[in-house]
Amino acid sequence: MPGPTLKPTPSVALALAVATALAAAAVATPPATAQENPPDLEFPEGWEVRFDREGSSMDDLYLVSMPPGLHITTGPAMIAYHPDSVAAGDFRIESETYLFDPEGRREAFGFFVGGADLQGADQRYTYFLLREGGEFLVKTRSGTGTAVVRNWTPHAAIMSFATKPEDRTTAKNVLALEARGDELRFFVNGEQVWSGPRGDLSTDGVFGLRVNHRLNLHVTTIRSGALDSDEAAVPHGARPRPFRS
Repeated sequence: MPGPTLKPTPSVALALAVATALAAAAVATPPATAQENPPDLEFPEGWEVRFDREGSSMDDLYLVSMPPGLHITTGPAMIAYHPDSVAAGDFRIESETYLFDPEGRREAFGFFVGGADLQGADQRYTYFLLREGGEFLVKTRSGTGTAVVRNWTPHAAIMSFATKPEDRTTAKNVLALEARGDELRFFVNGEQVWSGPRGDLSTDGVFGLRVNHRLNLHVTTIRSGALDSDEAAVPHGARPRPFRS
């Protein structure tokens, strides 16, 4: 479901300004004041959204291109993707995410792979998520059903908002998945946190972002690349380059 042009509300204007600064400078020092009249920001061209809950409205989602990357403030849980972003064979997916204050909520965020029929009744994908408290999850979806591959597991590599450096206003995490042969390996901030067999998991197909309820994020990158070759950045708001198999 493509989205309309959206305007930042006063409640997220400061977050957007901070996100710009941290994405550009890799720090999280907020400006002295928010923009009083921030410019119109647009839904990323060509991207699509699917909510978990039928009947959810795009009015409850703030998803805009804000170079470098995307800024996302959710109501209901959802996935967002460009249908031309496809990975297959042996590949690596990586994304860099800055989490703003979750206000005590432990909702999850991350990415999915193996997407198929994403707007249909038989939607299918495998997803890799983090949540506040320093835990990760591996799960699959098929139609309306989900199945746990690896339940919530703590790992010291995951940066929580509560344990971020004092000079930061966001928690930065870099998530990566490597698929080679029949093995999957999931990394956070350069450390492997999980590995398992590819087996019957859905891995070849569309990849994109997954964000659960009421979170405020800035995703600076989502990258795809063939293993044993240079990674290729997928620019937000532009037509992503199909994965190189």
